[in-house]
Amino acid sequence: MKKVLIFLVILFVIYLIGINTVPSYIESERNPVKMDSPYEVSPEAQALYNRLDFISDLHCDALLWGRDLTKRGDRGHVDFPRMREAHVSLEMFTIVSKSPAGQNMQKNSEDTFDNITPLTIAKGESPLNWFSLINRTLSQAQALEGFVAKENGEAILVKSKADLEELIEKRKTDPEVIGAMLGIEGAHALEGSLDNLDKVYEAGIRMIGPTHFFDNELGGSAHGESGEGLSTFGKEVIRKMNELGIFIDLAHASPAIVSDVLELSTEPVMVSHTGVRAVLDSQRNLSDEQIQKIAANGGIIGIAFFDMAVGTPELPNIIASIKHIRDLVGIEYVALGSDYDGSVAVPFDITGLPLIAEGLMEAGFSEEEIRAVMGENVKNFFLKNLK
Repeated sequence: MKKVLIFLVILFVIYLIGINTVPSYIESERNPVKMDSPYEVSPEAQALYNRLDFISDLHCDALLWGRDLTKRGDRGHVDFPRMREAHVSLEMFTIVSKSPAGQNMQKNSEDTFDNITPLTIAKGESPLNWFSLINRTLSQAQALEGFVAKENGEAILVKSKADLEELIEKRKTDPEVIGAMLGIEGAHALEGSLDNLDKVYEAGIRMIGPTHFFDNELGGSAHGESGEGLSTFGKEVIRKMNELGIFIDLAHASPAIVSDVLELSTEPVMVSHTGVRAVLDSQRNLSDEQIQKIAANGGIIGIAFFDMAVGTPELPNIIASIKHIRDLVGIEYVALGSDYDGSVAVPFDITGLPLIAEGLMEAGFSEEEIRAVMGENVKNFFLKNLK
């Protein structure tokens, strides 16, 4: 019996060591930053950046890694202190519940080993989350709600137009107040149940991508095997998302789903993190025809920061992607959609956003256009469309 107890104690110690080291090691490996902070821009660019009163990013996966987002991290790309350092008003925190082994931009099977299961276990999450996608999703939503609560009124979980208006008003006198929204990468998190759509809405989720890196019950992924459009269940989900007030995120959707959603949806759509094929010809990026249809729908497009979306070198290609959308359909349809903490290497963390403002200045964008791209478009989109 004594030997059994010693063995169990050793296993427990190994487990404790694992939950304190393994997730941080994985995150450091999966989310590198190519340029170390602090980041410097010209005095003119910094002055312009300091005049921006609403800066926003449409996509960040920081909830996946188990960090306390109320503390400034020494790894990853985003947390609340770094948001404040960058004067960011609003961040969309997206939830990843499943990721296929060997994940790639070309072709993935939904039946391959799931990378998120061992990470969930290694983080020390409840066994209820180990093999349940909806439980993982709700757990990450609860984590963000907890981080916001720890901020004692200095952070707001934005779930409605009224919440956004409160954020805007509070920041007029207290720029330390930040806002956070919740989204989901891939509606496989619903586990094929419309009832789960009600659950995630109640948990504060206001954006969902129908598919992520593999096909699911709603239809095909841009990186899946079928290339299919919306299934019957997928159409039911889209209709109910419109009804509830959950935005449809077309990042990672198959071209057929993009077409089906734009035909079916009665509300404007989002593409939270993407590139454009005119800059990088990739199957995960938007064609000119898709951009034009999204603009006609009243939607908004977030430009991602990593090489597989924009190519290399990243910064000038981010600027080129923004410029292409502006020239094609208008400045009001483009925004920032970094994909921070999304298992990607980025040129700079969130404190490097002034580099984008400087790049836009050097490309001849007016201050009004820069203001629009850096956050005003997101603010106006949500003020118009959040319920």
